[in-house]
Amino acid sequence: MKEIIKLIRELKPVLMNRDLSSSVTEKGRADFVTAVDTSVQAKLSEELLRLYPDTGFMGEEGEHKAVDLSGKIWILDPVDGTTNLIHDYRMSAVSLGLLDGGEPVMGIIYNPFTEELFCAEKGRGAYLNNDIINVSSEAHIRNALIAFGTSPYDRQLADVNFRMIKEAYLRSGDIRRSGSAALDLAYTACGRIDGFFERNLKSWDYCAGICIVNEAGGKVTNMHGGAVTFDKNSDILASNGKIHDNIIEITAY
Repeated sequence: MKEIIKLIRELKPVLMNRDLSSSVTEKGRADFVTAVDTSVQAKLSEELLRLYPDTGFMGEEGEHKAVDLSGKIWILDPVDGTTNLIHDYRMSAVSLGLLDGGEPVMGIIYNPFTEELFCAEKGRGAYLNNDIINVSSEAHIRNALIAFGTSPYDRQLADVNFRMIKEAYLRSGDIRRSGSAALDLAYTACGRIDGFFERNLKSWDYCAGICIVNEAGGKVTNMHGGAVTFDKNSDILASNGKIHDNIIEITAY
């Protein structure tokens, strides 16, 4: 994993290049791709193939061909939080996960603006840079800080989403919205927030984060408490484990 972390950190100049982040193509409503996204994916996919020629690859950008999820496969979001990147909001991250037999076994999430790199391997704990991290110990939803996503590509979900967000606000200590699901998962893992939920995310949004949260002692399910899927979009609910059922009460629409 050290070599992969080195590769990702070396992409910092590309990730912070304002000329590249200003080169924008609109894929759909509130769904953008910049030259940063495509450059990061091209570089990482090339290097991962060189280092691990027998491991598959799936990235957000480009064609999404059917892939075999039963073996080993890298799942990459070259920039999670592209809208943030375009606006220089500085809450954007590279998110790289490794699936093995349908299970996330490695995750790396890197925010170049803060120089924070979250990582984990199955059975080896979770880390922020060189320090081990753990989820929070908050056991009461009324004191919890809960993050959420608005599913910006799916505006038809707005009524249900904002009912859940209002309920989370009323029941918790307070709520937050970052614009990056990967960073919300990383922040759950290191205890900055106590839980996070968002509907209809794609596997590259959460593959890395699931491994990191799990290794930090947390829990990730869908919004009904069931298993997360990787062959199609999934609703995501992550927490420190202690308030998981409380958030399910909020999100089980």
